[in-house]
Amino acid sequence: MVVLVGLVLVVMTGATLRLSRVVAQHRPVTGRAVAAGSVVWVTCLVLGAQLVPNMPLAARSTAASVRNEAVQVVAGITDQQDFARESAVDAFRDVPAGDLLTGLRGKDVVFAVIESYGRSAVEDPAIAPGVDAVLDDGTQRLAAAGFDTRTGFLTSSTAGGGSWLAHATFLSGLWIDNQQRYRNLVSSDRMTLTSAFHRAGWETTAVMPGNTAAWPEAAFYGYDRVHNASGLGYHGPNFSWATTPDQFTLSAFEKLERSRTDRGPLMTELALVSSHAPWTPLPRMLGWDELGDGSVYGPMAVGGGAPELILSTDPAQVKANFGASIQYSLQSLVSYVETYGDDNLVLVLFGDHQPAPVVTGPNASRDVPITVVTRDRSVLDRIGQWGWTRACAPARRPRCGR
Repeated sequence: MVVLVGLVLVVMTGATLRLSRVVAQHRPVTGRAVAAGSVVWVTCLVLGAQLVPNMPLAARSTAASVRNEAVQVVAGITDQQDFARESAVDAFRDVPAGDLLTGLRGKDVVFAVIESYGRSAVEDPAIAPGVDAVLDDGTQRLAAAGFDTRTGFLTSSTAGGGSWLAHATFLSGLWIDNQQRYRNLVSSDRMTLTSAFHRAGWETTAVMPGNTAAWPEAAFYGYDRVHNASGLGYHGPNFSWATTPDQFTLSAFEKLERSRTDRGPLMTELALVSSHAPWTPLPRMLGWDELGDGSVYGPMAVGGGAPELILSTDPAQVKANFGASIQYSLQSLVSYVETYGDDNLVLVLFGDHQPAPVVTGPNASRDVPITVVTRDRSVLDRIGQWGWTRACAPARRPRCGR
């Protein structure tokens, strides 16, 4: 069977190449044949000609399929040209290292990306009350610890999935909303936010508990070190898709990076995955000294079923589970800043994209909340003209940026 399958592929490829050569060598004849065939096909379509009952010689679905394919090809070519033009503008490539990121010198800058944290989490009446309560409590707790916050909205390049597209957009400054653009980006020499920090003297790291295999794109982004799922020291259970509870991820980051005494300032992109679908089962908050190697999470991971069960679950329950997952992620971050935050920490937390339509409903926006947390008022003064709220919860108004 293996030989047969291989033979079919070889023969079909050879036949296609031979046909292509014949067509190229006889263009006039080919053109007339295509024109005649088109006339025959249209005639059969109009007349509804059939040789076998219910089997038309020329189906409308075929025409629609051909048209859709043609439209997609043209759109792909046009988008590739647009992307080439956009990516040619690399405004910070030639900026001297000493002039980059001057407002953040000496700071540990952590970009915490919360999976599926979108506008619906703070505006959907079925979800927002619980999330808003956590955000309001977080504002008060952070203020008590000496931290100030600013919050607004960004617009993600994707929705319901495709997190890597959102990460690529954020780190490159280019609009990465499809796989073709992503491949073109990571095969280029585009300057990224990570490489800007690296050039300016930061140690650059990524904490990616969702990565369970090699991640070659890390070299493109410019990370010095990458901690994936197997590098966090976690020996507890998965929570459905989520490999590591967010609180444990933050604890591992603190041990692996921020607690080191032989380091300079850090720039870290840290992915929090507990709010990834199907949003059940969920971990719960523990004392930071209780986490150990993660084995303590064993009883919490019981139940939930297979991820695809989300499709048959009551939508109201799905929304409740989603809201609870966002609350957990936010609680983990607030508690982390309370416990380990200092004068040098600048935390930027934001969502990568909106959740799936099973939560948002149809035609939802692609907006995601973004919050900056720090004790350094000079950092917040840099963004004072953006009009963001002085709290962890964003204002209910049009998005602030893209």
